[in-house]
Amino acid sequence: MGVVLSGAFDNTRSPQVRRLQEAARLGEVRVLLWSDALIEALGGAAPNFPLAERRYFVESLRYVSATRVIEPPFDPDTLPLDLDSETWMVGEDDVNDAKRAFAKAHGIELVHLPDSALTGFPIDPPPPPSGRPKVLVTGCYDWFHSGHVRFFEEAGELGDLYVVVGHDANVRLLKGEGHPLFSDAERRFLVGAVRFVHEALISTGDGWMDAAPEIARLQPDIYLVNEDGDKPEKRAFCAQNGLQYVVLKRLPKEGLPARQSTHLRGF
Repeated sequence: MGVVLSGAFDNTRSPQVRRLQEAARLGEVRVLLWSDALIEALGGAAPNFPLAERRYFVESLRYVSATRVIEPPFDPDTLPLDLDSETWMVGEDDVNDAKRAFAKAHGIELVHLPDSALTGFPIDPPPPPSGRPKVLVTGCYDWFHSGHVRFFEEAGELGDLYVVVGHDANVRLLKGEGHPLFSDAERRFLVGAVRFVHEALISTGDGWMDAAPEIARLQPDIYLVNEDGDKPEKRAFCAQNGLQYVVLKRLPKEGLPARQSTHLRGF
């Protein structure tokens, strides 16, 4: 059964990803992604993130099977008539009589999950190991963005990617009060929703090597960092434990702007 969701997906956060996760339990998910022109026509302002970046982010999510860009003119209380989907999922605040009438007229099931059904951050079980090298990365991933997705995409090309998200107390220790903005459970959920990630975990150690207990358990082949995460403590740990240490340049996906969580914090 096909499930369709329609919207801007501008600055996508965990509530939207949770809805996509629930939609994927019903069938293959297709996202109707509003173009920049449509967002401006409907809301009177340009999106915060351009279409190419929004599409890259949404298509990176393991719950999404396909996207389709929707241009103006378009009535958000309808769907394209050539769309082959049996279920239309909308937000609790988005359901209205116009949507109900359209769905009924075209034999489409209209599903609107209450916000209470989207609480928590359930983690889907990881797939079986592929037999490829195990690649481990660590970080805060507080304001999740396309730069993180690109980092995971590159890391995942080297093997099964395990991402260890820093626990809340350690992020405060390293970055200071006011950090993180989002809990480790929420950050782990968003990281784990990316299709390039084999498994996301929360660290249980402290300091720059807060993932040491997870490394001891997982026994990865490669410890990978970007230029910002290259620390002497990490190099020394890998040298002492026989881990291959790889540093990637911090480059955005081709055609997309460079992003940093510091600049987007509170965006």
